[in-house]
Amino acid sequence: MDFADAPRTPAARPAPADPAARRRRVLEPAEWATAGIPLLRNPRELVNGVYERHAPALATAVVAVLDPDQRVRASASFALGAAEPDGWRFRHALLVRLRRIVPHDLRLRVPVRTAVLVYCRAGDLRWTETDGAWMWGLRDACTLHGLRCGAYLMMNGERWQVLGEERGGRRPGGRPVPGGRTVVAAGGERPRAEAVRRPGGARRSADTGERPRRLADPEAPAGGRGHRSVAASGS
Repeated sequence: MDFADAPRTPAARPAPADPAARRRRVLEPAEWATAGIPLLRNPRELVNGVYERHAPALATAVVAVLDPDQRVRASASFALGAAEPDGWRFRHALLVRLRRIVPHDLRLRVPVRTAVLVYCRAGDLRWTETDGAWMWGLRDACTLHGLRCGAYLMMNGERWQVLGEERGGRRPGGRPVPGGRTVVAAGGERPRAEAVRRPGGARRSADTGERPRRLADPEAPAGGRGHRSVAASGS
């Protein structure tokens, strides 16, 4: 089932504007190294799958939920408007997308699924305050959704890199362009999502932003064989 969300601004509580408070919502690489983040068995495979599903543009984040065998079961890509990096704001954006693509696991004593984040941006792949805010947001969103916090990967126009590790490689496909639409894909197989590239490079017509004919339940589980996909404007 494919559908497109109409552009909207989600209701949210205002985040504190205090710069000192914002700085506290950032994780440094040293803190990340001691957080017990599980290693990815095959980060290149994850990056290739993310690119195949979402072809992320610059300033785009892709959150993916992995099963215990580290297979992607659901993923969402989105872009946020330009603003000061704030982990609270990033946490809220991630939590909204996680709630759309997978049910929470808060009833489990120990998380069985892991969320990882790939952030596509310009510049070199050294840690920045924006990366730290995304890391803080990912860790907190995972806690609130009953998931295990997984790896944070950075991607620019040329390469990708797992933060805190030496593993990295060349970016799949061509060079990214700024902008882009949100894509949500649930399921381990390549989605038939609108705004996702077809073989040969063509794109579906959902980029017109038309309203959906039918809506799906965003809290429904993403079954092992099927998937849901969404094309929506970033918020």
